[in-house]
Amino acid sequence: MLSRSAWLHLRIPFSYFLLPVFLFAVAISPNLNEPRLFWVFAILHLFLYPASNGYNSYFDKDEKSIGGLKNPPKVDKGLYYLSLLFDLIALLLGYFLINPMFALMLFVYGLVSKAYSHPVIRLKKMPITGWIAAGVFQGAFTFLMCYVGINNLPLSACLHIHILLPALLTTIMLWANYPMTQVYQHEEDTKRGDKTLSVMLGIRGTFYFTATVFGVAAALFAYYFLEFYQIKYVVAFFLALAPVLGYFLFWFVKVLNDESFANHSYTMRLNFISATCLNIFFIYFFLDSTHVVQVFFPNI
Repeated sequence: MLSRSAWLHLRIPFSYFLLPVFLFAVAISPNLNEPRLFWVFAILHLFLYPASNGYNSYFDKDEKSIGGLKNPPKVDKGLYYLSLLFDLIALLLGYFLINPMFALMLFVYGLVSKAYSHPVIRLKKMPITGWIAAGVFQGAFTFLMCYVGINNLPLSACLHIHILLPALLTTIMLWANYPMTQVYQHEEDTKRGDKTLSVMLGIRGTFYFTATVFGVAAALFAYYFLEFYQIKYVVAFFLALAPVLGYFLFWFVKVLNDESFANHSYTMRLNFISATCLNIFFIYFFLDSTHVVQVFFPNI
């Protein structure tokens, strides 16, 4: 019988933090279909991501706070089997309800996510390789996977600059954010022998690194919206990021005075603010750029 612990470690609500990648893919999709849109969302956020969370939790066996769980319960073998079951459900739904290419990409994502924590490979022990892999596969690869699934297109249809550039942007944004998700886990990771990028950079170095890469990502997003859309989206994007920047600076000042503030609670707040602001922006971007707003509100 599956324990409550196993279900908690799937951390399904944590999928909210990866929702901006899906919404960005939706916003630039030319061939939207409501049932397919729903199923791509559900397969990723209700099955694939939770399967990855559960599998990683099983091998990490964290005793202190992790993403989505402040006090993680002890893991058991049931979590391992439940994560594999969720992976299988994602693959079957992807194959029969979307298309074989989408299912193949789900399978590849699952393999990489397992390599991140499995003791045979454990990318988490490799600060640069793990950081690169996490950003590429949770960013660009997932973006293209969403695009293939949402539009029911072959992967070859994604080989255009107006699709590859936003895919790259999601990776750069995740490269900026990813070390921040590890900044409160230094003690736990070091004790286990994992040298994450955040451990390598140190607490203050993680903040400086994130600020630098985030600045690069923001500049490239501005270029993308100017090149392919209109300046109003640049303005809206920076307005959406203002609360994120404000909270980041507020938190960083506290950490400069006392590094104990680099903890789980502050990290989860930054993740929530960042995901919420980006989700709101990409929903607006989709509604406005596709003229859905004008259909329902012609006088706007």
